[in-house]
Amino acid sequence: MHKSLLLIAVLGTFGSQVTYAADAAPAAAEAPAYILSYNVGLYSQYIFRGLTQTQNKPALQGGVDFIHSSGFYLGSWGSNVSWLEDGGYKSSSSLEIDLYGGYRGAVKDVSYDLGLLQYVYPGNTLPGKVNAETTEIYGSLAYKWVTAKLSVAVSDKVFANTNASGTYYADITANYPLTDTITATAHVGRQEYSGSANSVYSYTDWKLGLAKLFANGVTIGGYYTDTNAKAAGYGNGAYVGGNIADAQGTIFVSKTF
Repeated sequence: MHKSLLLIAVLGTFGSQVTYAADAAPAAAEAPAYILSYNVGLYSQYIFRGLTQTQNKPALQGGVDFIHSSGFYLGSWGSNVSWLEDGGYKSSSSLEIDLYGGYRGAVKDVSYDLGLLQYVYPGNTLPGKVNAETTEIYGSLAYKWVTAKLSVAVSDKVFANTNASGTYYADITANYPLTDTITATAHVGRQEYSGSANSVYSYTDWKLGLAKLFANGVTIGGYYTDTNAKAAGYGNGAYVGGNIADAQGTIFVSKTF
């Protein structure tokens, strides 16, 4: 029973002259069964696991999330990309759409997240090239400002590489609050492709960044990324316009509402 209601009942038993309406604390608003969250952002480029997806050109991104009070969630997110055309995989393909769903919860101070993610790249795959669509399952554990995550590909084709089921990306990220509105980020990850023919695509990446959140929900920030990816997999000979795994600086502005 709510404490304020219990107090009113006790006072009433003793014939108190207190007016209930005046003394009772306002009832807490009932938590909604679900919430819808939206986000949109403009980035100087789109970086995914240390690799530029837009060849150093701006990216417009946005998404929507449905989050149920039980912990289950569904979401969709999209961004423009250029790597499919730059790498000669698809024609007229400049969009990535991510579809995902899962369950979030917590055990004491440790939160967890388990889910399924489908990467969709609309467009026509060129003759002799492999479709880039990829399916991953993921799980993460977070304690305070540190999160560890493992994403494992369950599709045979992984970002246009065949016989790659079991490919994984393992990463750890620290989002440390310097102030109430400024957060510093440090991240390191390992993309490991399965199959000996795909070993040229395995690499390690890292990121350092800062972001400031404003009262209106707008965030501005920037980060620096780099990798040890092999030029044979991601260099000038593989992509039009240059090595997509080079050190990169990115700035952005985003809003969640």
